[in-house]
Amino acid sequence: MSNDCRSAIITAGASGIGAAIARSFADAGINTHIVDVNRQALAASQQSNPDITISYANVAEEDDVNAVVETHIKRFGGIDIMVNCAGIAGPTGFVEQVALADWNQCLGVNLDAVFMFCNRVVPYMREQGAGSIINISSTAGWHGYPLRSPYAASKWGVIGLTKSLAMELGPAGIRANVICPGSISGDRMDRVIASEAELKGISESEVRDKYTKSCSLRTFIDAQDIADMALFLSSSASSRVTGQIMNVDGHLENFSGLDD
Repeated sequence: MSNDCRSAIITAGASGIGAAIARSFADAGINTHIVDVNRQALAASQQSNPDITISYANVAEEDDVNAVVETHIKRFGGIDIMVNCAGIAGPTGFVEQVALADWNQCLGVNLDAVFMFCNRVVPYMREQGAGSIINISSTAGWHGYPLRSPYAASKWGVIGLTKSLAMELGPAGIRANVICPGSISGDRMDRVIASEAELKGISESEVRDKYTKSCSLRTFIDAQDIADMALFLSSSASSRVTGQIMNVDGHLENFSGLDD
């Protein structure tokens, strides 16, 4: 698949979904700049693929966001693709158990950071008359997620923001789409399952089975599945695709998150 985009910023690009997207973009010849708060993972990413450029940053901090975008523009002269992938799980618990500080931290990383990066890159995209913004939400962003209310709220916010951006920016030739992953195999989901099992007093295998059975394909999703969708949304093959919610979840049938 040909790709006419030139450069990309990917937040949380040193591990998980972000790393899979970064590898796919670099392999497609895109000048790929990854941002992460994990210095060790950043170094490992650059060592494994020297063509990827890196920035250490806390995406919830405005000064860090500004520095990342300025560095990217100086290095590449513009920005064609913005992938907002950074996110944290947030607390697990009933709403009355959630501390405001934990709520704010979750929304700061999962939603505020998306706004800040879009706020900073859009002027450059407007100037060049093109761009692709790809925001990573979740099936929780349209279905809800009991016991994970801060996470669900932040991911609903990402969808609302993305739909609004598509309307605002379409006349300028800028596209904005959102990817909603299902349950992604890996360490992060393992931690989520462990927290939920502890809260409910059941085994981790029972929780994992519940997640698997909620999906029509009866499977967890691989990070590469999300990377493949991101590569499509960054390419000329999706030049008429904007404002869309792209579910990559094996078709979520029903998920309450609570015992019947």
